Amino acid sequence: MRLFLKIGFVVAMTIAILIALAMIRGVIHDRQMYRAQAVADISRSYAGAQSFAGPVLVVPYTEEVEVEEPDRFNVIRKVRRAKTSQWVFFPTALDVRGTLAPDTRKRGLHEVRVYEWKGKATARFNAVIPNEGDPATRSIGRPWLSYGIADVRGLRSTPVLRVNGADIPLLEGQGAREGSGLHVRLDAPRAGQTLDLSTELDVVLGGTETLSLVPLGRKNRFALDSSWPHPSFAGTSPRQDADAHGFRADWDIASVASNAQGKFLAGSALSELAREEGVSVSLIDPVDIYTQADRATKYGLLFVLLTFVGFFLFELIKQLPIHPIQYGLVGLALAIFFLLLVSLSEHIRFPYAYLAASLACIGLLGFYLSAVLRSAARGLGFAAMLATLYAALYGLLVSEDNALVLGAGLLFLVLATVMVVTRKVDWYQLAGARPAVREA
Repeated sequence: MRLFLKIGFVVAMTIAILIALAMIRGVIHDRQMYRAQAVADISRSYAGAQSFAGPVLVVPYTEEVEVEEPDRFNVIRKVRRAKTSQWVFFPTALDVRGTLAPDTRKRGLHEVRVYEWKGKATARFNAVIPNEGDPATRSIGRPWLSYGIADVRGLRSTPVLRVNGADIPLLEGQGAREGSGLHVRLDAPRAGQTLDLSTELDVVLGGTETLSLVPLGRKNRFALDSSWPHPSFAGTSPRQDADAHGFRADWDIASVASNAQGKFLAGSALSELAREEGVSVSLIDPVDIYTQADRATKYGLLFVLLTFVGFFLFELIKQLPIHPIQYGLVGLALAIFFLLLVSLSEHIRFPYAYLAASLACIGLLGFYLSAVLRSAARGLGFAAMLATLYAALYGLLVSEDNALVLGAGLLFLVLATVMVVTRKVDWYQLAGARPAVREA
């Protein structure tokens, strides 16, 4: 009964420590929300994540059509009405390239990555104006070239647009289409005329963390480079070359490999086009301290269980009485490690924060357990075990791709060690309940 009572105390203490770990995870999630709020604040004052699309050539026209309408006596009559519509032409070739210059903005303790993109967008159009129907009933308006930009507050200087080598001043908005961006009006064409246009836009665009490009041309070539060494790509994978000095990425995308044109014609917003059909690069922090700390807390139960199992074995084998309160204090020290980790990592680099927090907890527990286990050697032995666990946990955190195999291997080694150490333990004798041996 005493053995089962002790097991019950240990289980209850483990559950209590799990509650403390859950509360610490809640603190980590709150800090993540504060960082997201810092990103949002900087986006409002600087510029948000940017998306760039275009150019697109839009030619409006008005024609008279015959429709059937009821008159005031509800008699159906044929009448002629003016109908406004437009032709949309996409580039036959689109080339967008440029350099992302990274920078850092701070809100309190939080650092947010921003950039300035010095971009050049070159496009060619070979648009044939339809020559169908009765020309007398159709009036062709002034076309416009339209560029979509997610957040025009990011424009750091006046963009320069050249059409067939001539500079043309840009106007706000995307023309008749909703959404932020730039556009320019051209001279009205004639029916059957071929608009052979070559456009070149130079733009300096600031943004926060992410830049997306939308492939609206028949042939699309994108090229981006930066001194930031930790890019994260989304959408179609690029040909890339990244090292400690930065990265360079290239995309070649044909219109048949993307539904961007169809979604543009269907009226999709720029944000939807960028998310579903665009390619993007994000200047990420290679060590997200809150993600790393959250992942670390998931192994907190393993730390607590291994320590309590070690205590339990000492108590049974060496007949060392360990009070449940002592179990709880050691468990709390293990839990507070994770709180120390996230708080220190907000001020110093994550590896140094991890080292400082682990040394503080190992030193405290080594000192405390020397008294609890009645031996400095036993206290140092437990401290060495904890140091091994902390080192293994750090390996799991920095080796995200191999975390599963490393974690499974660690659990196997721990189980094997417990089995080897206890292979000659007479559990019935320890429990005082040895069953009678039946004679043959």
